[in-house]
Amino acid sequence: MQNAAVPAAITRRHALTVAGGVLAAATLAQTVPAFGAETQDADAIVVGHGLAGLVATAELAAAGRKVLLLDQEPEASLGGQAFWSFGGLFFVDSDEQRLMGVKDSQDLAWQDWLGTAGFDRGVDDPTGQDYWAYKWAEAYVDFASGEKRSWLSGLGVQWFPIVGWAERGGGLADGHGNSVPRFHVTWGTGPAVVEPFEKKVRAAVAAGKVTFKFRHRVDGIVTTNGTVTGVRGAILEPSDAARGKASSRTVVGEFELHAPVVVVTSGGIGANHDLVRQNWPARLGTPPKSMVTGVPAHVDGRMLGITEQAGGRIVNPDRMWHYTEGLRNYDPIWPNHGIRILPGPSSMWFDATGKRFSTPDIPGYDTLHTLGSITASGYDYSWFVTTQKILAKEFALSGSEQNPDLTNKDVWQLLSRIWQTPEPIEKFKKNGVDFVVATTLSELVRGMNKLTGDNLIKLDDLQRQIDARDREIDNPYTKDVQVMGIRNALTYVGDSLSRTASAHKIMDSSAGPLIAVRLNVLTRKTLGGLQTDLSGRVLDATGTPIPGLYAAGEVAGFGGGGVHGYRSLEGTFLGGCLFSGRAAGRAAAAATAT
Repeated sequence: MQNAAVPAAITRRHALTVAGGVLAAATLAQTVPAFGAETQDADAIVVGHGLAGLVATAELAAAGRKVLLLDQEPEASLGGQAFWSFGGLFFVDSDEQRLMGVKDSQDLAWQDWLGTAGFDRGVDDPTGQDYWAYKWAEAYVDFASGEKRSWLSGLGVQWFPIVGWAERGGGLADGHGNSVPRFHVTWGTGPAVVEPFEKKVRAAVAAGKVTFKFRHRVDGIVTTNGTVTGVRGAILEPSDAARGKASSRTVVGEFELHAPVVVVTSGGIGANHDLVRQNWPARLGTPPKSMVTGVPAHVDGRMLGITEQAGGRIVNPDRMWHYTEGLRNYDPIWPNHGIRILPGPSSMWFDATGKRFSTPDIPGYDTLHTLGSITASGYDYSWFVTTQKILAKEFALSGSEQNPDLTNKDVWQLLSRIWQTPEPIEKFKKNGVDFVVATTLSELVRGMNKLTGDNLIKLDDLQRQIDARDREIDNPYTKDVQVMGIRNALTYVGDSLSRTASAHKIMDSSAGPLIAVRLNVLTRKTLGGLQTDLSGRVLDATGTPIPGLYAAGEVAGFGGGGVHGYRSLEGTFLGGCLFSGRAAGRAAAAATAT
C-alpha cells in the first residue's frame, strides 16, 4: 500500500491510533475548555441517534462520560437508516472469504479502493478536499483488513457464510470495482448491526451515563469565544410514528444544552430531492425529474448547513451515491419509498428507448457509470429484460424488511430459496407497478409501452438485440462482455450457489416467463460532507479544527468529508458509520478527560 500522501509522522498504524483517540487527548487538551459543572448539562452532546451516533455514544459512555443523545425523531426510529439496511459489510481476507476460496489481501483492497475512489482534489494539499479523505480511506482499509471483523464478532455479530460480489467494476485491474467478493451480509441484516450498540447505549442510560433526548431538533450550534459549547433548537410534540414513518414537526418548546464537545452524526441528504438536485454533478448529466427515495423522510441534510454556519467546512458535495435499479414500493413505509434490486449479472439492461447498454453498464458492475448513461439517454428510467429463472436465482431486494429469512435468522426459510423464488420478490412481481410479465416478446413489448405510455420500445429492435446475445450462449467462449461476466461469476462458488443462474438464452421458453422491470433512479447516500481529521474533529475553511466540534457517519462523508471518493465498493456505508463513530467517540472522550 502506498503512503506517499501521508506525512512521515502519520503512518497507517498511527492513523488508527489517532482514530482511536490515543493521540487526541494530547492534541485537544488545549482546545477544549474546562467548564464548571454549573455550566454543563453533560460531558458530550451527540446529535443523531443513527448507527454512527450510537457507536460514538457507546464509546463516550464506556470512557465514563455523561452524554446527551439528541434526535428529532421519536424513540421508534432509534438506529436510523442502518436498521433498514441489508447489513452488508466490507471485510478483507476474512474467514468467510477463505471458506469460499477467495484470495484477498490488504494490498489488493487498497488497489481497488484507490481505483474506485479516484481521489483528485488536493491529496497532497492540507487544504485540499481529498487530503483527509485519502487518510481516512487508508485507515479504513487497514481497519477492514484488521480488527474490524474481530471487534464486531466480539460483540456477537455474525455473517452469512456466502460472500457477495458487488460493484465488479469497469474492466481494468487498477480501475473501479472489487477484484474479489467482499460483501458480507450480516446474519440478522441491519438490525443485527445496530443491536450491540443500542444495547450498550441503553445499558448506559440505565446506569445514568446517557440521557435520550428524543424529539429535540437542533437548529443551531452554540459557540463561545470561537469554541463550540452546546446546541439549541426546538422541542417537537410527542409522536407515536412507527419506525421510518414521517413524524410531526409541530414545535412545543425550545431548548439550549451545553457540553464541552458536540458530535454531529445526523446522516445525509437522500430524502431531500431538492438538495440532491442542487448538488448533482454535471458529470452525471441532468438530474432526473422523477426519483424514488431510498431513505426515510428525516434524512434531510439539515445539520450540514447548520454545522457549516458554525464554521465547519463542507467538501465534495457533488459526490453522491444513487442506485439505478429502484422499484416503487407497493407497500411504502416512508414517502415515495423505493426499494433497490441487488442484481446478479444476467439480466439484459436497456435504456428507455430499448437500446442495450454496453460495458461497464452491466448489472452489478458500475453503478455511477450506469447512472450517467441513463441520464444521457434523456429519460429517468431504464429496463431489465430477464427471465423467471434469472429472477428466481439472481434478484435480491435491499432492506431488512425485504429479507425476512436473513433478518429473522430463519435457516429453513433461507434454505427455501434453493427451490423457490423468495416471497418478497414474488410479491413485487405480482403487486409492483414496475413489473411486466409475458409469455411472448411481443406481449412483453406491449406491456412495457403501456406501462410508460410513450411507445418507445420497438419489437423488431428488441428482438434483434436479444437474439444477438442469445447466439453467444451457444459456445463456451464469446465476445459479449456480459456473457463473459456470467461465466466468470459461475466460476465463483458463492455466485454459482446463490447469485447467478446458469447461462441460458433469454428466449428459452423453459426459463420463462419473460419479465421486464422498469428501473427508477433511487436516492441513497451522500459521499461528501463535513471535513474531519482522523480524530473526527470538524475542520474550518483553513483546515483548523473547530474546538469542541466533531462529526461522524454520513454527515462527514463517512470520514474526512469523502472517504469513498467518487464511488463506493459497497458494504462500506455501515462500516464507515462504525469506524468514524468509534473514532470520534474515542477522541471526544479523550478530549474531555479530567
